[in-house]
Amino acid sequence: MSSSNLFFFVFLPILLSTSPLVTAADDDKPTAYEVLQQYDFPVGILPKGVTGYELDRATGKFTVHFDKTCSFNIQGYQLRYKSKITGVISKRALKNLSGVQVQVLFLWLNIGEVTRDGDELDFSVGIASADFTIDNFLESPQCGCGFDCVNAFGETKNSTRFFNWKRLDAN
Repeated sequence: MSSSNLFFFVFLPILLSTSPLVTAADDDKPTAYEVLQQYDFPVGILPKGVTGYELDRATGKFTVHFDKTCSFNIQGYQLRYKSKITGVISKRALKNLSGVQVQVLFLWLNIGEVTRDGDELDFSVGIASADFTIDNFLESPQCGCGFDCVNAFGETKNSTRFFNWKRLDAN
């Protein structure tokens, strides 16, 4: 066996196993919920059931995937997460969001931005926004029932969360 063949059979696998070009196993990749926490957001701004995500850390562009559209009701407001959500994430800011909507009266409004200021999150739907404390998002809602889901013991977990939308141009 020539020395060049010996290199490929003996040393190349060793080099590849230590090379930064080798991608980490899926088990080593943080979950979408853990990524939110890395950017200073609580996990509860995404419902349970994320099936995958992509994130370009250089630009902040991200995509989150669900098996299907996810919707649920919280305190009289219907929320809808499409099967694909996109946007740009940075520390304490989610911008250019697409795929998340809230029903206000008879209208479906796109939530285009979420920002964090201290212990409050501000959800913007264009001309209106709503502020909520972080405590409202410590856990993820469940598709179909939100926070009012019946557990294995037949108990309902009631939501204490509330939504109060305000106009951005209002003083």
